[in-house]
Formats: sequence, structure tokens, C-alpha cells
Amino acid sequence: MHNTAHEPVLPRRTLGRSDVAVTALGLGAAAIAGLFTPVDEDEAGAAVEAAWGAGIRYFDTAPHYGLGLSEHRLGAVLRTKPRDAYTVSTKVGRLLVPTEGRGRAGDFEDDLAHGFAVPATHHRRWDFSADGVRRSLEESLTRLGLDRVDLVLLHDPDDHEEQAFGEAYPALEELRSEGVVGAIGAGMNQSRMLTRFLEDTDVDAVLCAGRYTLLEQTALEELLPAAAARGKSVIVGGVFNSGLLADPKPGATYDYTTAPASLVSRALRMRTVAEGHGVPLRAAALRFPFGHPSVASVLVGARSAAQVHDAAAQMNHAIPDGMWRALRSEGLLPPHVPVPEGT
Repeated sequence: MHNTAHEPVLPRRTLGRSDVAVTALGLGAAAIAGLFTPVDEDEAGAAVEAAWGAGIRYFDTAPHYGLGLSEHRLGAVLRTKPRDAYTVSTKVGRLLVPTEGRGRAGDFEDDLAHGFAVPATHHRRWDFSADGVRRSLEESLTRLGLDRVDLVLLHDPDDHEEQAFGEAYPALEELRSEGVVGAIGAGMNQSRMLTRFLEDTDVDAVLCAGRYTLLEQTALEELLPAAAARGKSVIVGGVFNSGLLADPKPGATYDYTTAPASLVSRALRMRTVAEGHGVPLRAAALRFPFGHPSVASVLVGARSAAQVHDAAAQMNHAIPDGMWRALRSEGLLPPHVPVPEGT
């Protein structure tokens, strides 16, 4: 593929046995939809454009993010780009139902109970039926303004396990065999059920958020070995554990709530070791998952062009092997956890 000299090239990996390729760094598009605090349209568009300029060609969204706002905003930028040049994933499992009896957006309560600073013009309805999957995907394509997405993930089926496996998953398999989507999988904040998807179904990839980070490697117990044994891919989200590894300090968030003091002190010790080797903790956190060969991409959420530029810079930061060794010798990284070499 032709690349102009000024355009950065990020390494790409294909997902499982599919033809769908993702860049090592992907943009998670929840933040541009007003995650926790509002983001205006221009700022959101600038973040997506900055990602493109940094060589990011993998974008992940979901109807859940800002009640469809993420898909609208992401699609508005991606529609201006050559369709074969990028990969986009969205998710199914929550349908958006219009909230009755209100007029303008300003008449609605906000959606902050679900984490988004947007008017609650819709509410989410869980639906992991085959019809729900197809309908959700059709509505996502309408919001994105695209004729296809590359990867579709079952979104947070934690409390809907049997329906997800019995109805939603077969519907995804059908969409893939019809050529409607290129790859299928599931995205969750836990590793147990994702491991079941890898072992019991023919998914191409799973998106695991928060369970494979510098601070927590639960996914190394069963999920990553299952992926490696079956030639499947893992996309890692939540590498900063929702804030603690980006900027460790008392009151920082971990898993979307206030971090316990013991984890804050561990993250602070990690930062001291990393900075002693000339490495920002964010760079170490971002690169850590690539120690495992099944990890295809790391998703970073950014709400502004500046945050995207920072993520790209951290991704490209040189990391001496001595830093990983020092984290091990300080007891901050278990000896069996793989780390990227020669980075």
C-alpha cells in the first residue's frame, strides 16, 4: 500500500483468521461522546482527525457511548476517508429506544447515570436476540453513515450469558458468513466469559477492558492462553485502568471508581521506576500488553486532539529492557508476566 513520506505508519495485525486488520494503536470513541464531561462537536471531530494524522486506522465505537453520539461523530469524520483505509468496530446488545413525551434535547435529563454528559433522548434496552443483533447493527450503520463495519462485538453480555451464546452469537456468525461483517467477537470488562467465547465459539477476537494492564493481569490466567491456543486475537482496552496509570495520585479512578490506597501507592512506585529509566508511566502502560503475542491492538480513549497526540507519542516512546527488569526486581511485575522486548 502506498504511504506518503509524512504519514506515520503504525504496525497492523489481522484479527484471528479473518481478513480484518487493526493498527497496534486504536482510538476508543467513548470519550468523544461526552464520557463523564461534555465534549463539543468540533473538539470531537478534531480528536478523530488527529488520530488519523497519527496513523491510527482502527476506531472502536458502540451505541451505548453517548446514546449514539459516538457513532454519529465518528462516522462524520470517517465518511471523508477512503473506506478501505481503516477498520471500524461497533457493538450490539443494547438497543436505543426514544424517550417518550419530550420535545427538544434540552428538555431531557442528562445520561450521567450511565456515564455520559448528553441529554437522555433515548434509553438503552438490553437485547441479545438474533433480531436485536441485526436491528442494532442496522441502526449503527445509519448513525455512522457507512455501508459496513468490519468487526461487530457483543457488548457486555455479563447478565445475559445464555441468550448471548444461544441467540446473539449465532446471528453474528450468520452476518459474517453472509459477508455483512468481516470479523466477530465480544467486548467486556471481565475475562471469564470472554474465555468461554474463545473456547466455545468461532469468534475472531475479543476486546478485554481493564484486565490486562501493568496493574492487573487477570487475563493472563485463562483468556490469553486460550486465544494463543486457538489463533484468536485480543484487543486490549482500559490500559490506564480508567485513569490511575495515566496520572497516579490519591483520588485517581480505577475501574471507574476511586482507587484503593494500596493500588495508588503501587502505581506511584511504578511511575518512579519508569521515570528512572526515562520512560513516562503512560508509555509503559500503553506498551505493556504487547508482551503477549495474542494482543493485536491497544485502544486508547481520547477526548481531544492533544490527548491523541500524547497517546501516539507514548506509543512511540523508546523503552529500555532495563525498565521491565527493574519493575520485576521491585516486585511490581510478577516474573511470569511477558513484557515487550527491545522496545
